[in-house]
Amino acid sequence: LTSPTTGGVTASFGMLGDIIIAEPNAYIAFAGKRVIEQTLNTTVPEGSQAAEYLFQKGLFDLIVPRNLLTSVLSELFQFHAFVPLNQNETEH
Repeated sequence: LTSPTTGGVTASFGMLGDIIIAEPNAYIAFAGKRVIEQTLNTTVPEGSQAAEYLFQKGLFDLIVPRNLLTSVLSELFQFHAFVPLNQNETEH
Protein backbone atom coordinates (compact mmCIF):
# COMPACT_ATOMS: atom_id res chain seq x y z
CA LEU A 1 0.00 0.00 0.00
CA THR A 2 1.34 3.39 -0.95
CA SER A 3 0.34 6.84 0.19
CA PRO A 4 -2.45 7.66 -0.11
CA THR A 5 -4.52 4.48 -0.06
CA THR A 6 -8.08 5.58 0.57
CA GLY A 7 -11.73 4.94 -0.15
CA GLY A 8 -12.72 2.03 -2.34
CA VAL A 9 -9.14 0.81 -2.76
CA THR A 10 -8.83 0.34 0.99
CA ALA A 11 -12.27 -1.27 1.24
CA SER A 12 -11.74 -3.66 -1.65
CA PHE A 13 -8.64 -5.19 -3.21
CA GLY A 14 -6.15 -3.22 -1.09
CA MET A 15 -6.84 -5.44 1.90
CA LEU A 16 -7.56 -8.76 0.18
CA GLY A 17 -4.02 -10.09 -0.15
CA ASP A 18 -2.65 -12.93 1.94
CA ILE A 19 0.36 -10.73 2.69
CA ILE A 20 -0.23 -6.99 2.86
CA ILE A 21 2.75 -4.64 2.66
CA ALA A 22 2.71 -0.90 3.26
CA GLU A 23 5.28 1.80 2.67
CA PRO A 24 6.59 3.78 5.65
CA ASN A 25 4.47 6.79 6.60
CA ALA A 26 1.73 5.81 4.14
CA TYR A 27 -1.68 7.40 4.71
CA ILE A 28 -4.19 4.53 4.72
CA ALA A 29 -7.87 5.11 5.39
CA PHE A 30 -11.34 4.34 4.14
CA ALA A 31 -12.49 7.89 4.86
CA GLY A 32 -10.59 11.07 5.59
CA LYS A 33 -10.15 12.46 9.07
CA ARG A 34 -12.61 15.31 8.54
CA VAL A 35 -15.31 12.99 7.16
CA ILE A 36 -14.95 10.64 10.12
CA GLU A 37 -15.05 13.49 12.62
CA GLN A 38 -18.15 15.03 11.05
CA THR A 39 -19.96 11.71 10.64
CA LEU A 40 -19.20 10.28 14.08
CA ASN A 41 -19.01 13.61 15.91
CA THR A 42 -15.72 12.57 17.51
CA THR A 43 -12.06 13.47 17.24
CA VAL A 44 -9.74 11.25 15.20
CA PRO A 45 -6.35 10.94 16.94
CA GLU A 46 -3.33 12.27 15.03
CA GLY A 47 -1.46 9.50 13.27
CA SER A 48 -4.28 6.98 13.55
CA GLN A 49 -4.33 6.62 9.76
CA ALA A 50 -0.56 6.22 9.41
CA ALA A 51 0.99 2.94 8.31
CA GLU A 52 3.01 2.51 11.51
CA TYR A 53 -0.04 2.88 13.77
CA LEU A 54 -2.15 0.55 11.64
CA PHE A 55 0.68 -2.00 11.54
CA GLN A 56 0.76 -2.03 15.36
CA LYS A 57 -2.98 -2.74 15.29
CA GLY A 58 -2.46 -5.72 12.96
CA LEU A 59 -3.97 -4.26 9.78
CA PHE A 60 -1.14 -5.54 7.59
CA ASP A 61 1.99 -7.65 7.73
CA LEU A 62 5.04 -5.58 6.77
CA ILE A 63 6.23 -2.02 6.38
CA VAL A 64 8.86 -1.92 3.64
CA PRO A 65 10.53 1.12 2.03
CA ARG A 66 10.00 1.18 -1.72
CA ASN A 67 13.73 0.82 -2.46
CA LEU A 68 13.76 -2.54 -0.60
CA LEU A 69 10.46 -3.85 -1.95
CA THR A 70 11.95 -5.88 -4.81
CA SER A 71 14.27 -7.85 -2.53
CA VAL A 72 11.57 -8.40 0.12
CA LEU A 73 9.11 -9.65 -2.51
CA SER A 74 11.77 -11.93 -3.95
CA GLU A 75 12.38 -13.46 -0.52
CA LEU A 76 8.66 -13.92 0.07
CA PHE A 77 8.19 -15.63 -3.30
CA GLN A 78 11.13 -17.95 -2.62
CA PHE A 79 9.84 -18.72 0.85
CA HIS A 80 6.38 -19.64 -0.45
CA ALA A 81 7.51 -21.31 -3.66
CA PHE A 82 6.78 -24.91 -4.48
CA VAL A 83 10.04 -26.80 -4.69
CA PRO A 84 9.60 -30.22 -6.35
CA LEU A 85 11.35 -33.23 -4.90
CA ASN A 86 14.21 -34.58 -6.96
CA GLN A 87 13.78 -37.85 -8.90
CA ASN A 88 15.46 -40.07 -6.28
CA GLU A 89 13.15 -38.93 -3.49
CA THR A 90 9.96 -39.66 -5.45
CA GLU A 91 10.87 -43.30 -6.18
CA HIS A 92 10.64 -44.50 -2.56
